[in-house]
Amino acid sequence: MPNYFLDTSALGKNYHVEVGTDEVERLLSVPQARHFISRLSIIEIQSVFAGKVRTRVITEADFQLLRRRFLTDVTKRQFSVLRLTGLHYQEAERLIRTYALERSLHTLDAVQLSAALDLHRRVGLDHFVCADRNLCVVARLAGLSVINPEPQPDSEV
Repeated sequence: MPNYFLDTSALGKNYHVEVGTDEVERLLSVPQARHFISRLSIIEIQSVFAGKVRTRVITEADFQLLRRRFLTDVTKRQFSVLRLTGLHYQEAERLIRTYALERSLHTLDAVQLSAALDLHRRVGLDHFVCADRNLCVVARLAGLSVINPEPQPDSEV
């Protein structure tokens, strides 16, 4: 039974059709797979949807529909939601000290990555699913197997 952790950059592709949606849908349909998100993703995904309203990609009515659909999926336990603790924030600080001096690693991305690393240590994580190229690089450096659902140029595969 494979375990996947979905970063918000990949998770959003399940709710709005864009580059990488097919791959995310494929991963979400893997038989007996477990799909994890952090508690932070519940807030971040709504911000992603709101950003699509601001940029006129979707309407406010679409925002409400996507939000309800996502929260229904969480309620139905399509995703296992990882609670964040002080240890995750400490690990995020360590990740920033270790990687952000030379690579782009944003604060919330460090928190997401710390949750994925914790999951990897505790139960095993087969893949960190992420569509943010910078975060994918840092996740690989931190020891995770990464799936970027967006097609990559041959030089980045």
